[in-house]
Amino acid sequence: MAFRADEEIKEGREHAEQYLLSRLTDLSPDEFEKSKSALSDLMDQLGPVIYTYPTWHPLVSDKRKDYDCIFPNKDCGYQGLDHTIAFAHGFITCPYDDGQKVIDSVNALTNNPAAEITAERLDVKLYSSQATPVVVRCRWTRPLASDRSIPLSIAIPLLLENELPMWQTAEVAETWESMRSNFLGKPHGKRSSLFVNQETGQGIKKIWESLINTGMYGSIKIYQ
Repeated sequence: MAFRADEEIKEGREHAEQYLLSRLTDLSPDEFEKSKSALSDLMDQLGPVIYTYPTWHPLVSDKRKDYDCIFPNKDCGYQGLDHTIAFAHGFITCPYDDGQKVIDSVNALTNNPAAEITAERLDVKLYSSQATPVVVRCRWTRPLASDRSIPLSIAIPLLLENELPMWQTAEVAETWESMRSNFLGKPHGKRSSLFVNQETGQGIKKIWESLINTGMYGSIKIYQ
């Protein structure tokens, strides 16, 4: 099936609204409208809703115990997350406490030269009137592309930082087809996703194929 970014963006936005607003039945009409308006503004700022991040994305690449950590959780440095909706440039999480664990864990993340990761409590209710919504933002230190996608100049150094050390332990080289979800994030197409456009995705593919063709990771594993 062809990758239809516009449809994915629309469906993701509808999902976020349903997930984060539908349970707020005990709010007054004014309070609900304030939450709805704040969420709309946040979605405009944070980009499209996503299912998983690329492995090289700053939001999942720090303090990682598991290479395949592709969604914010304790294995990539976060504490206290609950009821989380992820976006291309940040996420909203709604724990049933004051959110301080989330904020403290974000403040403890290692500095990344490509982005500053920040966290702050929101002054509206999301998910539940008993929860404390916290927004975690990925503030890129270099300009994004005109379509707000991540350009090759940012994606490649982050990818290489993650992938080059693997030559020491790898037994086989994985092809683009088997690594595509890791490098593009989900949802994605053959060479693009809600993180990177077609040009950047093609550039990532070329770099990866050049790396595995050196033999540095071992023989190339072909899936039948």
